[in-house]
Amino acid sequence: MDKSICTKEYAIFLSNLRLARKAAGLTQEQMAKRLHQTQSFVSKCERGERRIDIVELRSFCQAIGISLSDFVQNLEMTIHDMEE
Repeated sequence: MDKSICTKEYAIFLSNLRLARKAAGLTQEQMAKRLHQTQSFVSKCERGERRIDIVELRSFCQAIGISLSDFVQNLEMTIHDMEE
């Protein structure tokens, strides 16, 4: 399995993360405050310049107000739909 952040699956992951943040009505600045990070950190994560680990993803989900399991389930469905 390719570990590059440039994979199709990782691009879908990043897109879903941005969409979830926007659906929650949060700007990158608001998200950053909830994460106790900078807006630059959020931007780099969303653009794929910085890879997100599972612990960070859990924090992103909590800041957005969704469960990690719901986010992952949605990601799986999106990837599956793209593969068909």
